[in-house]
Amino acid sequence: MSDRPGQVAPGERTVEEDDADDDWAWRRRIRSNPHTHRIYKWVVGIVGAAVTVGGLILVPAPGPGWVIVFVGIAILASEFERAQRLLTWGKARLNDWNEWVAPKPLWFKGLVGLVTLALVLAIFYGLFLLSGVPGFFPDVVEDRIKDLPGL
Repeated sequence: MSDRPGQVAPGERTVEEDDADDDWAWRRRIRSNPHTHRIYKWVVGIVGAAVTVGGLILVPAPGPGWVIVFVGIAILASEFERAQRLLTWGKARLNDWNEWVAPKPLWFKGLVGLVTLALVLAIFYGLFLLSGVPGFFPDVVEDRIKDLPGL
C-alpha cells in the first residue's frame, strides 16, 4: 500500500479493478466449460436477435426503435465479433450524424424533425390503409383517424 492516500503502489490493484474482476468472474466461469459456454452463446444469440428484430419492427413507430436495435446489437456484441464490428460501425455513423447536425441552425434541426414526423405519419397512414384502424385507440381518436381520406 502506498503512503499517500489515492496513490497505488506499483503492482497493487485498486478497489475498482478488483470490483471489475468480480463483475466478470461469472463470465469467466461460463467460458471455462465448453458446454456451458456454447449454451450461453446460443442464449445470447437468441435474446440479442429477438431484441434486434423487435427494434427493427418498431423503427417506423414513434418511440425508441433505433435505441432498441442498438441494445440488441450490443447484446450480440458481448459474444460475437461481427456484432461488435457492426456496433462500432453504427456508433461511428451516429457520431458522424451528430457532428453533421450539431452546427446546423435551429430551423434546420426543426425541419429534420418535421420530415421525420411526416415520414412516421405516412408509414402509419399506409399501415391503417392496409389493416384498418386498430380498436385500442380511444373512440375520439379512432373516429378522427377514420375521417382521413381513404380510411
